[in-house]
Amino acid sequence: MSPAEPRPAAVLFDMDGTLVDTEILWWQAAEEVAAGLGHGLGDADAPEVVGRAVEDTAAHLVRMTGAADPQSAARVAAELTATFFAKVAAGAPLRPGARRLLSALEADGVPFALVSASPRVVVDAVAGGALAGVPFAFTLSADDTVRTKPHPDPYRAAAERFGALPGDCVAVEDSPDGSASAEAAGCAVLVVPSLLPVAPSARRVFAGSLEEVDPAMLGRCVSGALRAPVGESG
Repeated sequence: MSPAEPRPAAVLFDMDGTLVDTEILWWQAAEEVAAGLGHGLGDADAPEVVGRAVEDTAAHLVRMTGAADPQSAARVAAELTATFFAKVAAGAPLRPGARRLLSALEADGVPFALVSASPRVVVDAVAGGALAGVPFAFTLSADDTVRTKPHPDPYRAAAERFGALPGDCVAVEDSPDGSASAEAAGCAVLVVPSLLPVAPSARRVFAGSLEEVDPAMLGRCVSGALRAPVGESG
């Protein structure tokens, strides 16, 4: 990145499905827990599972299975977390291009952080496993804000920790809820879809893979140079 090119104040990376290929592991965990409750997880459940916080998915499974006691959602959330954690701890591969992009940002001196809707125990497992050695300025989990994605709180909190305006930061996301969270916070959004399609909007730039992304592109996302008219997602 040359001095003349725009630079983001910070790059805010989602984790699951964006840097690390864990969305399929999360789906498998939800599928196993749902089966134990007598529900077969299917395509109709995807909006309540992919990119959602543990509590949201737990509440959905409780609704689908008719469990009524007050402790059901908490119990299901704990089971989802434990099942997902076991799968992540067994190994989660990086998404194509992730390691190269993170190294390029480090080389250019562009700060970056991890902003995830996963629980702290899962974030720490990934940060110490698949993402070990990556110099994130900090990591934010679902446990670190009152509300997590799709609310704007996580990305607002991350920008504040950098001492930056959200509009000077770019969020890298893969899911509809994550993209909505970053956009509502005021960030520019680079979307690299994984399991679910993400609708276009004025603040979203799309890439097919992180292999297509470099620091200069992220700078242009913040400057607005790459933003396509609504309706274009290529």
